[in-house]
Amino acid sequence: MTQLPAHTYLDERKIPYTRKSFPPETEKGAANVARVLGIAERQAVKTLIFQVVDTGECVLVMLGADQNAVSGNLKKAIGSRNIKMADPEAVKRTTGYVIGSIPAFGWQPEGFRSFLEASLVNEPILGTGAGQWGEEIMITPENLIKASGALVVNLTEREKPVFSE
Repeated sequence: MTQLPAHTYLDERKIPYTRKSFPPETEKGAANVARVLGIAERQAVKTLIFQVVDTGECVLVMLGADQNAVSGNLKKAIGSRNIKMADPEAVKRTTGYVIGSIPAFGWQPEGFRSFLEASLVNEPILGTGAGQWGEEIMITPENLIKASGALVVNLTEREKPVFSE
């Protein structure tokens, strides 16, 4: 098995996880990964990079494959009304990875902000890209938060507060 930087990052921190592989010819997208791995779409984590237009800051936003962020919630979490999905060049420059299998951890510089959709903490296990298409890391929500330093926020429910009380 190939030892990827994301595996090394978790191993060095003694954060438990399991590896899963899927055929590299699988069509791109977290929902397709969920299907081939036999997990619920909610459990396959999309790692999205958003950019604050005014400052250029990039942030990581993690959602289930079947989820979309409510724009107002996302803007409130990030703290800016002027945000956009980062373009492929900005994603590569920021993470060192191409869109499609960005790990949720291991590449962030000090002070980098990451956000995890609150409902994902209720899942028994989550899958996140290992940095190479065809390789997935299965990890508990608690260990994903520990590894990524993510702030848990409500990104998907309009009627609930973004930040928990």
